[in-house]
Amino acid sequence: MFEALRYYWIAAKGYRLHPWNSPYIRWRFETFIGPEAAPLTAAKFFRLSWQYRARLENFIEWAAERRRVQRKHQD
Repeated sequence: MFEALRYYWIAAKGYRLHPWNSPYIRWRFETFIGPEAAPLTAAKFFRLSWQYRARLENFIEWAAERRRVQRKHQD
């Protein structure tokens, strides 16, 4: 759960109260889910987030692992 919040905090910078308007989040949803996510609205954002929550969780775990590896190599 903490990793999901951390990823959201980083990815939604400037759009934290309305992430469906974030160009990065829109791009990520379109590449992750496909054309179904192209016209992203608030309702569609929450519906797709819930529908693909397991896949999103796997992605967030992968992103956290990448962040740990990068931090390890920087030290």
